[in-house]
Amino acid sequence: MTKNNARLPVSVPAPAPRPLRAALLALGGSLVVAACGGGGDNGIAFPGNFTSATPLLTLDGAAPLVIGHRGLPGLFPEETQKAYEAAADAGADSLETDLHLTKDCVLVARHNPWLSDNTNIAEVAKTNSTVAARKRTVPPVLVNVKYPAVPENGPAQYKSDLTDPNDPKSVLKSLVVDGEDHTNDWSITDFTMAELKQWIAGTTYDARDQRPTDLNGKLPILSFQEVIDIAKAKSASTGRKLTVYPETKNPIWNNAQAIANGCGPAGSHPLEDALLKIMKANDLNRKDAPIFVQSFEPESLKYLRSAGMTARAVQLVDGNDIDFKTGAMIYVTTDDYTFVDGRPYSWTLAGNPKFFGEMLTPAGLAEIKTYADGVGPWKPQVMAHTIVPYKDKGTLADVNTIKPTSLIADAHKAGLFVHSYTFRNEAKYLAGIYKGDPVAEYLAYFRAGIDGVFSDFANTAFAARKTYLAETGR
Repeated sequence: MTKNNARLPVSVPAPAPRPLRAALLALGGSLVVAACGGGGDNGIAFPGNFTSATPLLTLDGAAPLVIGHRGLPGLFPEETQKAYEAAADAGADSLETDLHLTKDCVLVARHNPWLSDNTNIAEVAKTNSTVAARKRTVPPVLVNVKYPAVPENGPAQYKSDLTDPNDPKSVLKSLVVDGEDHTNDWSITDFTMAELKQWIAGTTYDARDQRPTDLNGKLPILSFQEVIDIAKAKSASTGRKLTVYPETKNPIWNNAQAIANGCGPAGSHPLEDALLKIMKANDLNRKDAPIFVQSFEPESLKYLRSAGMTARAVQLVDGNDIDFKTGAMIYVTTDDYTFVDGRPYSWTLAGNPKFFGEMLTPAGLAEIKTYADGVGPWKPQVMAHTIVPYKDKGTLADVNTIKPTSLIADAHKAGLFVHSYTFRNEAKYLAGIYKGDPVAEYLAYFRAGIDGVFSDFANTAFAARKTYLAETGR
């Protein structure tokens, strides 16, 4: 998933960078390094008071899941072996990963398909002429939207990498992902799995100026099979059944790239087919298998169902910004983010002007239930963030009131669990009401009945859940 609150102006001072040595020492112990306390109810509205033996408000009545978002990227380069093993050791129940297809049709674990911001490829290119030559430099073309080109629907044109409509392989020349232009960057689909292993290594991504960087460029990129193997090994060593939580990332783009690379015939779904194949090979295509398959793209999940996937699926839901006066989600923008975060990309291509918020209505949730088991919303879609009294040009740091929306109740009524993203420790990602304490944020969502949290700091999430379970008599 992509949401990192980067588009929200925040004025909270950031904490000092955490030395890697301290992080390693923490991992050698209990991994519970989060601040305790927090969770004060001032300005936070919850459904009732919590007392001893209070029933949990999750869909199944079980403790909420801690999902290691890209491993434990708060302390280690994301989606690397070290990050995933550390997440498991920190108490994560699930190891989350983003999936793309390499040039030779292998599922690879990497957040963004453009590589300069989550690998060391720019440094490698300085001395490796082969890598340098693979930078994509052809600019995108503009395509008119099919729905009414009015301001309330967003921009009238979107960017496309299909620079020659008569040549489907022209998508291998530009780097435009779901309308987002990354010209002069490198595409993961231009490298085989062996080349990625040989030349490229992972780095930190979110809050990169505040997180440890000692291991940047030193840990290899993983295949999805390797992530599965880590989950199996840690399940065996810890006695806990860890799940994997793969995302079919940018599936329309990935499938076009894969078809151009010869991974499947025109009109096929190489990304989803590769995922289903590896699920079957690892006995993961069962309703009770230790896996959750997630996507922002409903067509991807619907295809997987039609192709025989029986494992649990999760419809991710995005948004662009927050109206701090009402707490409402903002989806439409005047730039490319309407296409990136405002609606599923398939809706743009099909001429559907609706936004992600349509999915969160009772009717939308009922539709999701026909092909998925849960919904994965952005945090402010679960908890309304407001500034009371409202002040113009307020920021996340000014948010002083948090109140559950109807989403958890509506989703549970539809039989859907709710896993929300993304929880981080850095002050710039926290609403002002939490006073810089990430545990306070977790407690707000746990008390509201969230079924799971995607966290960059599984150690903090685990500690917060322990506090929550204690306050409910467990």
